[in-house]
Amino acid sequence: MSSSLFEFLAGFVTDRRKKIICDNIKERTRYITVVLEDIFQPQNASAVLRTCDCFGIQDVHIIENQNKYNINPDVVLGATQWLTIKNYNKNENNTLEALNNLKKNNYRIIATTLSENNVSLNDFQLNKGKIALFFGTELTGLSSEVINNADEFLKIPMYGFTESFNISVSAGIILHDLSLKLRQSEINWQLSETEQDELKLNWIKNTLKTPELLIKEFEKNINK
Repeated sequence: MSSSLFEFLAGFVTDRRKKIICDNIKERTRYITVVLEDIFQPQNASAVLRTCDCFGIQDVHIIENQNKYNINPDVVLGATQWLTIKNYNKNENNTLEALNNLKKNNYRIIATTLSENNVSLNDFQLNKGKIALFFGTELTGLSSEVINNADEFLKIPMYGFTESFNISVSAGIILHDLSLKLRQSEINWQLSETEQDELKLNWIKNTLKTPELLIKEFEKNINK
């Protein structure tokens, strides 16, 4: 159903747009996911989303505890319409909900923070299983809930006096390195055929101005 509906809707977009969607879906992954905890600067949050899209990271988890999540449209440049975003903002402890959800789906919790047990990005092992990369608020970093529940701690090698990168820079460096290693590995990192069909359909809906009217026409035709 998803595949046939996609082909129908694809008749209302340019061949170039259809090709971009079909090409990009092959590069999407859920083996790596990104989690943003309490990010309060819109430009940083937006830059991370844009980076995720550029490196084919499909899922982004947004945790709102003290800070409301906002984006800057001039920075994100429409990346949100191509990503699957999960918001955690309804409970008192949204971080715990996110952690439980990711662990239930067999993600390793990777805290990007300074710790005595840090693993250097150069030595990080992707083949041990799916990973959820946690990035914390600009001022105080990740919460104690994340630190206490982390499976591993990841650091970027640095050679200057400053102790940390800006969050959007950190995300860019880590995702560039890990997404490249992932694609060069023998890990089964691509989406399943069903996931690809569902996502392609969502993408083409986002491309069209009135997809609901076209879907009604499609349903009318197949029910004749």
